[in-house]
Parts: sequence; structure tokens; C-alpha cells
Amino acid sequence: MTSELKEKYEREVVPALMREFGYSNIMQVPKLHKAVVNVGVGEAIQNAKALEATTGDIAAITGQHPVITRAKKSISTFKLRAGMPVGVTVTLRGNRMYDFLEKLMNIALPRLRDFSGVSDKSFDGRGNYCLGLREQLVFPEIEYDKIDKLRGLEVSIVTTARTDEEAKRLLELMGMPFRH
Repeated sequence: MTSELKEKYEREVVPALMREFGYSNIMQVPKLHKAVVNVGVGEAIQNAKALEATTGDIAAITGQHPVITRAKKSISTFKLRAGMPVGVTVTLRGNRMYDFLEKLMNIALPRLRDFSGVSDKSFDGRGNYCLGLREQLVFPEIEYDKIDKLRGLEVSIVTTARTDEEAKRLLELMGMPFRH
């Protein structure tokens, strides 16, 4: 079962990008490689339950069990030792990635308060896009009564595009609501 977003990519986006950028081969057309969802859980140092709650939230949003990220260095001012859990991350590829991005673009982003589109300044120079959300509540899987605390999350969309211009056009055609 393929997602609607993947079908849209193959049916509409590939031909449009080939025309626009003058690619001679279909393999030159940029495509989505992976989506990484990352949440920093600083309060996990004092509160172990915070990590469990975040893990549950991210698993519900992405449909995949997250990996716990650990501190690389000790920082005494934060009472942090190397190896302590400080966040969770999920790397989505294939159909799960397409399903997640479809949900993000069509359901979660429009639910944001005063939403006028995402910034087009968040590209890294190599065709990858990062997006930060202030709260996990914008996803329909998260119930307001069940969460212990609002947590922000970061979504990194990695593409095979060589330039930001190609990546932006790819995401625009896929349905990413950029601010105009």
C-alpha cells in the first residue's frame, strides 16, 4: 500500500521538476530520502517519567518506536553526566516517511495558531529542510488530557537535492505550505 503523497510525487512532482530544471534522466530528479523527528527532553535528568511520556507521544505520532539519545559529554552546571538520556529521535524512511509528512503538511501545520506558512529560510545549503514545532498537540494522535507537559519537536527532511532551490521546489510541489 503506497501513500497518496508518494503517488503524487511519482505522478506530478517528477515530471514538473524534470521540465523546470531540465533534467535529462529521471534519476537526476531530487527525492525525499528520510525524515528525522527529534525531541530534546532536558527534564529527564530529574524526572524519568518525562522520557517515557515523550517516547509514547513520538511513537504515536510517527508509528515507529523512538531511539533514546544520550549525552555525549558531562556538563556540571546542568547536573548532566555523559551517557544520561537527554532526548528521543526517530528516523523515518519509505512509506512511513511519506505518511508522516502527509500528516504533517495536511493536518498538523494547519492546526497551528496564527499559521501563515512555514519559513523558506530553514534550508541548510545542501537541500535539507528543518522545521521546529512548539508543541506536540498539533498531531491528531495526541490527546490534550493525556499529556504531562507541552514539548517541542524538530523535524528534519533530508532530500537528495543538491541545492536549496531544488529542495524548496520539491517540497512546494509535494504540498509544503511555505510563507509567501
